[in-house]
Amino acid sequence: MDFKRMQHLVALADAGSFVRAAEAVHLSQPAFSRSIQAAEAELGMKLFGRGGGVELKCTPSGAFVIERARRVLQESRRMERDVALFREGMVGGLSMGVGPFVAASILPELLTQVHRRFPAVSVCAQVDNPVQLLEGVRREQHDFFVGDTREVPRDGIFHIRSVGRKRGRFYVRAGHPLLRQAEIRLADLAPFGIVCSRIPAAIRAALARAMGLPDGDSLPVVVECDDTHVLRRVALATDTAMIGNEGILATELSTGQMNVLEVSDFGPAYSDWGIVSLQGRSHSPLAQAVIDLLAALAEDEPEPGV
Repeated sequence: MDFKRMQHLVALADAGSFVRAAEAVHLSQPAFSRSIQAAEAELGMKLFGRGGGVELKCTPSGAFVIERARRVLQESRRMERDVALFREGMVGGLSMGVGPFVAASILPELLTQVHRRFPAVSVCAQVDNPVQLLEGVRREQHDFFVGDTREVPRDGIFHIRSVGRKRGRFYVRAGHPLLRQAEIRLADLAPFGIVCSRIPAAIRAALARAMGLPDGDSLPVVVECDDTHVLRRVALATDTAMIGNEGILATELSTGQMNVLEVSDFGPAYSDWGIVSLQGRSHSPLAQAVIDLLAALAEDEPEPGV
């Protein structure tokens, strides 16, 4: 099977629609449909079906074929990239994903240093939650992403360069009712609600259990947003408790606008910051320089965060 037909199979698996997939590969729908039919005929198996829904889904045979086609295509692109890097020595652009707390703490300094050292280079930084950024890396939309790596599969597809464990805490506005209590327990936060970025499902469940919520009850998150500026504004204007770190709340903490909640029955909680890329993908000299800068800046963070 040629690469073009493999690309069509992967496009259909990702799009779940002949119309969207044909548009993505710049083909008419009839031509795209013929390519898929030819692939199924060549392999002698049905690769896609609707399974009672509107969206196309891979059959078990299809999932098997698509996964291998995706790896073949990625390896082909890596070879092309390696040849280009060998020939040119430097690539003039970089796309990276950045987790929300990394973005709020070290991204401005990173971009400043990158521009000073490589003024002619174009950098695209997408700020999002790790699940979305991981998909961007998998599809090779990003060279890498930096952020919380707790939800990154350890299946050999991704390479993780750890840049440290970061501590997260609860924060509330000055004058919050909880600050008048002699002892604060995790359950005391429930009536006020929590504002946070996306929390891994396992951590969310652990917090709910530690809060003493009945089985099946969810953590009382009243605002979930990957924009830390929004989270700060909400926490300052309401009695909610924000999950964050001292890196992104340095100004508010130094001016007394925000306070750390010392929760007696909930010990230190940490996330794992790391730089995630596809296993075996060669980094351009620019990407490697940025990765090294990121690692240095993350290690220099005075207070670990989420």
